[in-house]
Amino acid sequence: MLTSTISAFMASHHKECDEQFAMAEESIANSDWEKGIEQWNQFASELEKHFSREENVLFPAFESQTGMTGGPTQMMRMEHEQMRALVNEINKASVSKDKDQFLALTETLMVTMQQHNMKEEQILYPMTDQSLPNAVDIVEQMRHN
Repeated sequence: MLTSTISAFMASHHKECDEQFAMAEESIANSDWEKGIEQWNQFASELEKHFSREENVLFPAFESQTGMTGGPTQMMRMEHEQMRALVNEINKASVSKDKDQFLALTETLMVTMQQHNMKEEQILYPMTDQSLPNAVDIVEQMRHN
């Protein structure tokens, strides 16, 4: 399905990431490390793709259009860095197959992602849809990034 709003496109990708995350977490909880690590790596790759779309396409377009560089996009970038650090720690737990550590860290990441996604979906994405007259073009750029 092609989406024409930034909100719809990015919220849909949040949902895809959430589903991949849940599958990986469930596999690890069931001690299926081979499957879980593969799923985790797919999730981590999609999460990084999501961050990249925002940091390289969406945020610069929004900042250029509105002149706001120290507000919501700066906060989102900081939260991306926090989540990247958690992903790095989770990667270490997956290598050592430390299930308790993996699940504790993924719980922290899940809460962080939920709060982050809510801010984006309720505040930032609607702002980008309103501010960017070329939202369809921005979505296409992100789709190919």
